[in-house]
Amino acid sequence: MHSRAVSWLRHRLGRAVVLSYALALLLPGPGLWLRRPHLVPLTHLIVNTAPLLLSLVLFSAGLQVPVRALGRLLRQPKALIVGLALHLAIPLVVVPLVAFLLRRTPDADGGSGLLTALIVIVAMPVAAGATVWTDKGDGDQPTMVGLVLVSTLLSPLTTPLLLGALAPLLSGGYAHTLAATGRLTQGGFGLTTVVLPCATGLLGALALPTSRLRRLQLAVTPLALTGSLLVTYVNASGALGSALARPRPLLFAAALAAAALVCLLSFALGWAAARVLRLQAGTASSLTLACGMNNSSASAVLITTSLPDKPHLLLPVLVYGLLQKTAANRIVTRFRPDPPPPAGP
Repeated sequence: MHSRAVSWLRHRLGRAVVLSYALALLLPGPGLWLRRPHLVPLTHLIVNTAPLLLSLVLFSAGLQVPVRALGRLLRQPKALIVGLALHLAIPLVVVPLVAFLLRRTPDADGGSGLLTALIVIVAMPVAAGATVWTDKGDGDQPTMVGLVLVSTLLSPLTTPLLLGALAPLLSGGYAHTLAATGRLTQGGFGLTTVVLPCATGLLGALALPTSRLRRLQLAVTPLALTGSLLVTYVNASGALGSALARPRPLLFAAALAAAALVCLLSFALGWAAARVLRLQAGTASSLTLACGMNNSSASAVLITTSLPDKPHLLLPVLVYGLLQKTAANRIVTRFRPDPPPPAGP
């Protein structure tokens, strides 16, 4: 019964995210309260809800790694290497183009605020949720799991490199802010919130007997799915609460357009690379998803941590998070392998 409930939620994850956005719009108060640091009673420990929930999601992702399938992938690493290279290279192509277009807008800072948020998004590792879409589309699950795992474990190195490479596109104080954000991903945030939970889950998948691992997965997975939706609600409350308090229709339209363009180009370049390499349908689907699906929850938490006074920068993150799930649905439908022909009489 427990397993069926998890499967039911996974297959309706896109709708659940939309409901989280709607709840944040209609009832942002609890989400705004959860965004603030809280002191644990009877201790001197200060807890930030969003990073804690993100760690739970990534621990669950590490716990789900099919270790044997990953071993086969390491013996044939072509798709893994190509997917990781594209995931890191595509932002260097897409973001300068978007920066050029944003400079043509009447925004006083040349769109640097929006661009900062978009750079943080594309610098994040592959979203753990991409494995759900891969499973839904009968894609190459070992390749996708490998891409999520490797990009996450390498993120304290790759994220600061991408942020540093794209920071010259920004004006004003945003370039310095992005540099400080890069240092944050190298230190506490990257290691304790991203890498350590994922690595701990992976060690559990490696070390625990099958029966105990299965029981732990059954206990953690629904908590992680709920945590993923809750962190979406918390981040959306910050962005949408700010938008309602001070409505800025032009900012919202620019965030929608810029996030849509980055998302579309990332998926399109991934799809084109898969066609050029003539990959099988399942592997092509996984590679395309890896190019377009970034960990938007991690980027939202990072922006909240490094820029707590600019909640409006969460708008493009929310838009991107929703659009990438919509695009992922189209991708898995497009690349789903044809069913085998019926057996003869």
